[in-house]
Amino acid sequence: MLQRDYTTSQLDVLEAEAIHIMREVAAEFERPCLLFSGGKDSIVMLRVAEKAFWPAPIPFPLMHVDTGHNFPEVIDFRDRRVAELNVRLVVASVQASIDAGRVVEETGRRASRNRLQTTTLLDAIEEHEFDAVFGGARRDEEKARAKERVFSFRDDFGQWDPKNQRPELWNLYNTRIRRGEHIRVFPLSNWTELDVWHYIQREGIEIPSIYFAHTRKVFERDGMLLADSDVVQRGDDEPTYESVVRYRTVGDMTCTGAVASTARTVEEIIEEIAVTRITERGATRADDRASEAAMEDRKKEGYF
Repeated sequence: MLQRDYTTSQLDVLEAEAIHIMREVAAEFERPCLLFSGGKDSIVMLRVAEKAFWPAPIPFPLMHVDTGHNFPEVIDFRDRRVAELNVRLVVASVQASIDAGRVVEETGRRASRNRLQTTTLLDAIEEHEFDAVFGGARRDEEKARAKERVFSFRDDFGQWDPKNQRPELWNLYNTRIRRGEHIRVFPLSNWTELDVWHYIQREGIEIPSIYFAHTRKVFERDGMLLADSDVVQRGDDEPTYESVVRYRTVGDMTCTGAVASTARTVEEIIEEIAVTRITERGATRADDRASEAAMEDRKKEGYF
């Protein structure tokens, strides 16, 4: 007698949930978009979107909030992937926000454009009238993100109130909004960093080379390894040296650190992450170290 195996893996369950969320948004909202930076989480989210609507094209544009200080490898990957899928990419430029006087660029050794992204993001949402925005945030990344629901309501100022969130029972989501309001949607909320890498391995997904071990000129600051670059101000007491590193997360070069690693394959990365006890943002993002509530404060203002 033929035996049938109806069991599903953890990745199957997570993928099915993410597909359900994306289809719900496509059905309920008029102008959704997907935030795509070329980082691993947004790459996985993009693959889920492909599966959710195949064989039809992805029914919404992608948007990247570009600080102008991103890693070149990631921007090259972003542009190539967008061309392959033939989807529309909206680039919201922090430099354009600076030039227009919408934000003031920070100065000094620790200057970063990362926080300035909030104004650029909210301006782009208003300009394009996006009513739902997919983000790749996961609950295991940071404690403020652990507080957030899958469908995260934003008021007409783009702000988030962690004490006023909508209930989410039995995978039923409240999609009602008024004009000017929008919803941030996080299909990967229940994924972990390890889940993301297992999914990349299973699906054979291409990712930027920066995620794999490579030799790079770096310097140390506050226990982090920052890339030597024209956009990163370095003091005389911060000498550069070459080291074999990789990146667990990618973002603005001024605040995204590398980790010493020899992992050159997805399998080796999975082995490395499986034994680490430090979250990727806790280990490599200087902007999250500003205060105990740095991320939550930014999110209340409208950050990702």
